[in-house]
Amino acid sequence: MIDFIGQLAVAAGNLAEEGRRSLAAEDIRCKASSADLVTAVDRRVEEFISAEIRGRYPGHGLFGEETGSSGDTAEHCWIIDPIDGTTSFVHGFPYYSVSIALRHRGRMVAGAVYAPMLRELFTAEAGAGARLNGRPIRVSECGELRNALLATGFGCVRARMRPDNFEFLPEITRSVRDIRRCGSAALDLCNVAAGRFDGYWEFALQLYDIAAGALILAEAGGRVTDTSGGAAWPENGLAATNSRLHPALLECFRKNRRISG
Repeated sequence: MIDFIGQLAVAAGNLAEEGRRSLAAEDIRCKASSADLVTAVDRRVEEFISAEIRGRYPGHGLFGEETGSSGDTAEHCWIIDPIDGTTSFVHGFPYYSVSIALRHRGRMVAGAVYAPMLRELFTAEAGAGARLNGRPIRVSECGELRNALLATGFGCVRARMRPDNFEFLPEITRSVRDIRRCGSAALDLCNVAAGRFDGYWEFALQLYDIAAGALILAEAGGRVTDTSGGAAWPENGLAATNSRLHPALLECFRKNRRISG
């Protein structure tokens, strides 16, 4: 199964990269806001992934960002983000990815995230660890926020949703070594898994953004919760760390809520 998912992610990523090279203005449109982009390539890649899955597993359900749900209550369901980081994709910034996860009876059991311009394939199976281009990866050992490099995103700001990440940014920024904002939740989670980032948080995410990345992080020794430390993610925000930093990051959210409340 993991070989199939990995190969499918790479094939889909190559298709996305091919489409990017010939992308025209008429292939790009806006979703809810002018900052939330979708392209003809997103849909083409998702249709390719879905067709490959249906051909091999016709009884499985599908849940994709562009085409929605089809049999997603089935025992097995595939969760697909054809291009996570479409704005990066449109602008030729290499930080975008294809994300594919498999859920079995409500539990994520396998996933792959492929960054075609970086040639990096992250994979994981439940209980079998996480890998980058076939080699095992592990989260960092960073134990203090002051030494940590964190990642975040601002989809909630663009969508004018609350809570607004700007509410928490000052407190967290003052507490850590530095912050990066790269534009793909799937890759941010994978980079925490690989020890490049020590943690990541964001609001206004959807399951297809983070399904594969969250499994990869968990299998690399990390921890994923909502921003209150519970299991209601991503709907109540997402806090993801190397595990050691998790209590301190959650305290930043609690502290800010006490002050603002």
